[in-house]
Amino acid sequence: MTEVIASDDCDCRLPLRPRQNVSNSIYIYLSQANMSCCNADGTQKMKLHVLPVSANSHGVLAIAKSLGLEDKGLEIVDAMGKTRSEEFIAMNPCHCCPTLEFGGDKGAIWESCACMRTMCQLFEGGAKYYPKDPIARGKIDLVCDWKNTAFYPAFYHIAYCLFGVPVDEEKAKEDFKKLCTEHFPILLDTFLKNNKFCYSDTPTIADLGVAPLLTLIKGRSKFWAEVPEGVKEYHTRVIEAFPEASEYFKMLDDMATAYKGDGADAEPL
Repeated sequence: MTEVIASDDCDCRLPLRPRQNVSNSIYIYLSQANMSCCNADGTQKMKLHVLPVSANSHGVLAIAKSLGLEDKGLEIVDAMGKTRSEEFIAMNPCHCCPTLEFGGDKGAIWESCACMRTMCQLFEGGAKYYPKDPIARGKIDLVCDWKNTAFYPAFYHIAYCLFGVPVDEEKAKEDFKKLCTEHFPILLDTFLKNNKFCYSDTPTIADLGVAPLLTLIKGRSKFWAEVPEGVKEYHTRVIEAFPEASEYFKMLDDMATAYKGDGADAEPL
């Protein structure tokens, strides 16, 4: 007799465990999409709220598309123009994207790296981009924290003119100089040392946090010309590693390269 065993802890990414004294049990993997027990933990009817042109949304979109999460119950929602609505702010008072909304009464989380980590832990196949080994995870988390605290803040005055936000042109030049003298060397000489991707020979959520931001520099053609070739090659490797998300990457690339507004022709320091 053969028996299919239900998972005791509802970790749908793990092979099901046989109960004692049950012979010929089938070890199978079940996706979150067809496990009714997952309704209770919020993994059914999840919504991923994104801004399609935003570099910060591109990482979660790449994960969702690469893992086929729309076929597993995840709904991708275009939040353009909706993040200041009462409904959205009730879900996410920081009114930012991406936001990962869980089913039932499980609430929501935001910040791109937090969303990518959670998606990779909830769904089968996610360990490919966020490995279970604690040391490997620690290094990926390090890069994600570096991206949020050191790398990304340098992009505000460089890039947000693309979205019509007033920026300080002198600060943009200073921040780009800091990227070139401090942050790019860390990326190339530490995170990418002897590796194609950050601390890895294959792409992870760390790369999806870092690389899409680089596209924003293309809005200032003379700044982009000064970006080290190693950084440009890394950017291309990451973008090409996720062809399923190419429409989103291209959307931002087209927007940046076509930009002709204030600061487009600025000279770097």
